[in-house]
Amino acid sequence: MPQPTKQMRLSLNYFILPFMALIGCSTNGDSPGPAAKTENRVVFRAADGRELTTADLADATGTFEYEILSNNDIPAKANQLHQQARQLGAAGQYDEAIRLLTEAQTLAPDWPYPTYDMAFSYLLKQDFAKARQCYQKVIELSPRGFFTALTALDTLDREAAGELPEGTYAAYSSLEWVDDPQQKAQLIGVLVERLPSFAPAWKEYALQCQEPAEKLEAIEKGLAANPDAETKGILLINKALTLNQQGDKQAAKEILGSLALDPNASFSNEHLAKQTLAMIAE
Repeated sequence: MPQPTKQMRLSLNYFILPFMALIGCSTNGDSPGPAAKTENRVVFRAADGRELTTADLADATGTFEYEILSNNDIPAKANQLHQQARQLGAAGQYDEAIRLLTEAQTLAPDWPYPTYDMAFSYLLKQDFAKARQCYQKVIELSPRGFFTALTALDTLDREAAGELPEGTYAAYSSLEWVDDPQQKAQLIGVLVERLPSFAPAWKEYALQCQEPAEKLEAIEKGLAANPDAETKGILLINKALTLNQQGDKQAAKEILGSLALDPNASFSNEHLAKQTLAMIAE
């Protein structure tokens, strides 16, 4: 993914917020899941009778390979153009990157990745209208999420409607490149104070909380702030983890099982919920 230039990063300091620090969460990677058990038993049963068994959870890794999402094989030329565009974007050559991503998108119209990187490139150019259009296209191609597209589109929609200040999501995503944990914590605190209706801010604030009661309070504020599906899932998973730490395993299993079976949950949250449920159920 292209990175914001120094000038862009500095211009976003007013609303800056981290996205990446998620408890036990990864959108793609190679972390192993729990080993399959010989005995197949029910771990969770929903009110409608649907079940999750140890066999269902055996291969859960908590990761999802978004790169593979496509209805057809990706042409080699499209993949080549995409990789070249990412290198140009990393060097700050956003216009040229967008040109190559557009070519890649034309060659592989069902592949969300070039459009996703195009959206982020427009975001870095502070062309929020075009970024929003691209994120909309990504979600059309991958309705259950593609990396951060669900949160991006929801935030940009709210910016366009005047519910959030313009540039909120650009600032939010840019804190990925801020390495100082103390600085991040301070900026999160500023953001929840200035934009208390922005659910992703409460998600991040909860991760900074050391006391379970304080963490749960922040999570509930996030859940009450009409979060997008990706943010809602992470809030619920962290709520389950906190309740489990407090000894309420049954409540934690209920949250995780319901999320894992929710057809509206994002791909990544479904996988992470299954992995977390498998660990709690052991």
